[in-house]
Amino acid sequence: MPEDKIALAVGAHPDDVEFMMAGTLSLLKKKGWEIHILTVGNGSCGTAEYDAETIVRMRRQEAINAAVVIGATYHPGLVPDIEILYDLPTLRKVTAIVRKIAPNLVFTHPPSDYMEDHQNTCRLVVSACFCRGMRNWVSDPEIPPTAQDVYLYHANPHSNRDALRRIVIPEIYIDVTSEVETKADMLRCHESQKNWLDVSQGMDSYLITMKDICAQLAQMSGREGCEYAEGFRRHSHLGFSGADRDRLAEELSDYVTVNAEYEKYLDTLT
Repeated sequence: MPEDKIALAVGAHPDDVEFMMAGTLSLLKKKGWEIHILTVGNGSCGTAEYDAETIVRMRRQEAINAAVVIGATYHPGLVPDIEILYDLPTLRKVTAIVRKIAPNLVFTHPPSDYMEDHQNTCRLVVSACFCRGMRNWVSDPEIPPTAQDVYLYHANPHSNRDALRRIVIPEIYIDVTSEVETKADMLRCHESQKNWLDVSQGMDSYLITMKDICAQLAQMSGREGCEYAEGFRRHSHLGFSGADRDRLAEELSDYVTVNAEYEKYLDTLT
């Protein structure tokens, strides 16, 4: 019986998915996957120019435009920026979206990243996926539980370093050289962010920054001919799927480089 092919990528803010995950989503779309993008935050604080109502409206439309580039469905922010907290109301909302979409692959931030919105989004997504099948856990709005296997992947942190500035080595590299201009097209849709990122984080150019991050990952992968890559680490399958599979690597086998040293490192811990 054919397996479902539904992928959900969850970022804290509009443009987070484009920076770290969009190339992989574009490849999956070409493989026949249904793609969904959710941002937990609504983008309310990503500006040095506009009031909250204006920037939220702008960033929602930008995120919709970016999703259209790869034929994805965008699910708008649930809470204001900096109010992404690991709390019951937000967890119930994220769970409802996970149940409604019933994804098989889920991508989100790593447990350690440079800001709390990213880290709290990670926690919310992990818990929502874990609770998707619990009949006594009530989502908001109330959606019936789902029982599909979920394979959960954490993207590399922004700048490829964790909150303590340590380099993060992925378990899986996806060669997105063929998709980097699609990533750029998606990121370019977030026009409001160029000035904001220049002012707030000294990024000079968000498009160049994105490509620099992916180029560093390509170099780390050691894959011949790979100019740009995205990196992921697998979450434990316990509570999420019946088997410890690497479904992402199975689906994108022509683009995947698995870091053998990562498995050796895990073995030293057991």
